[in-house]
Amino acid sequence: MIHTTFYIRRLHSLCGIVPVGLFLLEHIFTNSMVLGGPAPFNAAVEHLASIPHEIMLPLEICFILVPFLFHGLYGLYILMQAKNNVKSYGYARNWNFYFQRITAVIIFLFLIWHVVYLRIMVKGGGTPISFELLQAYFQNPLVWGAYTIAMIASIFHFFNGLTTFTMTWGIAKGPRIQTFFSRVFMAIFVVLSLLTIAFMSMYWF
Repeated sequence: MIHTTFYIRRLHSLCGIVPVGLFLLEHIFTNSMVLGGPAPFNAAVEHLASIPHEIMLPLEICFILVPFLFHGLYGLYILMQAKNNVKSYGYARNWNFYFQRITAVIIFLFLIWHVVYLRIMVKGGGTPISFELLQAYFQNPLVWGAYTIAMIASIFHFFNGLTTFTMTWGIAKGPRIQTFFSRVFMAIFVVLSLLTIAFMSMYWF
């Protein structure tokens, strides 16, 4: 049982980095195209939409949906077992541990809304995703705020998870290198969060 739990946790960690994390970075890259105006964004979305449905659907199920569900559901199981000690020990890593769990809940709930509405109801209903559609969608400040918060939560969750990944997989051994990785990943988190706020703000202009 101990060995089974060990390998399941390793698979959970790996899923959060490879398919899930890469999908997040692709989302950020595609959405950042809006900084150049509606045309580059629409071109990027149309490029993805040009992939045949017979190819895209199996890819979405096998390499996005299944890893997302496994990482998310097993992550919630870990969350329910976690014991947060930020009140007793206010070190940065303890706070990061706490925020990792909080952002997990935010992301899980957000993805249900995001996938059901935009992927299934809108795109699945035959309406292509475009700058004009998202601009109208984000005119609701509650929707805009929820998406912005969820994106920043996702970026934190990924890059803080990368720090943990380097520790649990034996890449960063020792406190100095672990601190180094933590600072580098948190710096990238800040940069990508500012980028997210920048491209989300474009929908208001």
